[in-house]
Order: sequence, then C-alpha cells, then structure tokens
Amino acid sequence: MRLLAVILALASVVPATPLLAQEAATISYEQVETGADAFVTGGERLVHPGGNDVEIGESQFWQVGPAPIPAGIAAYGPFRVIDGRHVALIDATDSRSPQQFAALLRDYPAISEIEMIECPGTEDDLANLRLGRMIRERGIATHVPTGGSVRSGGVELFLAGVQRYADPGSEFAVHSWIDDSGREAGDYAADAPENRRYLDYYRQMGMSMGEAQAFYAMTNAVPFESAHWFGAEEMGRWIRLDHVES
Repeated sequence: MRLLAVILALASVVPATPLLAQEAATISYEQVETGADAFVTGGERLVHPGGNDVEIGESQFWQVGPAPIPAGIAAYGPFRVIDGRHVALIDATDSRSPQQFAALLRDYPAISEIEMIECPGTEDDLANLRLGRMIRERGIATHVPTGGSVRSGGVELFLAGVQRYADPGSEFAVHSWIDDSGREAGDYAADAPENRRYLDYYRQMGMSMGEAQAFYAMTNAVPFESAHWFGAEEMGRWIRLDHVES
C-alpha cells in the first residue's frame, strides 16, 4: 500500500469539539495498510472495516470497495486529467507535485474540480501544503466520490477546495505526525512553528481559529502508529461540506 503521510498534529490540550467557535524538524512518514487498526478518539481499538460498516464514535461509514481509477487523457505525476474541467488524484504527492500541478493547469486552464480517488498522503509535507494553497488560489473544488479514500496529507488537499464534496461511502483517515527526532506534535508547544504551520494553513482554508484548533487536536488524538478512520458524515461535523443541488 502506498505511503500514508503523517501530517497532522495536536494544537491544544483541550478536548476537540466539532465546529467550535499544523521548519525546524523534518516530518517523517510511514506506510499504513488500509486494513490497519484504527483508533477512536476515546481510545477504543477497532479494526478497519474492509467491507463492513463500523461504528466510530457517533458516526458510521461504509467501505463499499474502492472507486475506479480513471485512465484519463493525460498524466501529471499523481494527477490524471479526466476531461477539460476534471482531474483525478490517484496517488501520494511529493516534492514535484506543485510543479506538476502548475504544468497541468497551464495545459488545462479550465480545470475546476479534483476527484479524490486514492489519496494516501504525501512524501513531502511542505510541498503538499504549497499544493493545497495552489488549489485554493485557483478556486478549484474537491470531491471525494463513493469509494474514494483520502488519508493524512490528502486531507489537507481536500480542505483546499473552494467547494468541498464528500459522497456517502467516502472515507478519511488522520493521525499524528512524527519528526526525525522521534517527537510528535504534542511534544512541541502549541505555538511552535511545527504546529503553527498547520493552524495557519487551516485558517487560510477558511476555518476560524477555534475550528482550526479543534480540528487539529482531533487529528492528533490518534498516535503516529495508528489512524482514525471516518466517513463523510463525521467530516461534515468538522467543516462545512457542500452539496450538489438536485
């Protein structure tokens, strides 16, 4: 299974509540299988469903099988151009991704939506945040279809969408990061640069400071070695999700 980037951290010691109101060290990454153990915020250990619905806190999501990977008409790193307005993200991002995305937009300037199909995270956290800012600046929407999987650094890119859509049966996973000295987010002061970079990013993506702190704390309630899996319903408790008008 591809890399699941560990890019989220603890902003404060207060319990996180949905919708109240992340340069020094190198961020490390780990490989996490989609069948790996999951943790609930309260500490109960669960097994990722792998085909069955699972209760996680107060929300449920269904692993209905992965969304199909489109062949596309052009490839730019982890991106596959579907047509003149839609592009799919199907792999982890890395240090080359901002440049690849800029080339994609140069060749397909009318791109308006990213279909987030298989998004395991990132191999370069700072480049991933730059990519998210590019998405937001271009006014592009993000969409996780049924069966789409957005994990760790992929969550940052989902938040970058000017409109954010998550279909029933989509899934997300978050957990804390660890740096090359073995320290996690909670080992740093809340206002340390290692933590501030994520809070600043969330603010740029439209969250209030209270919402950013709560969301960041939620992601880091789970240790580096595991992941918290949840669905669109729970994501909608943390951020405003958009809905296609029927």
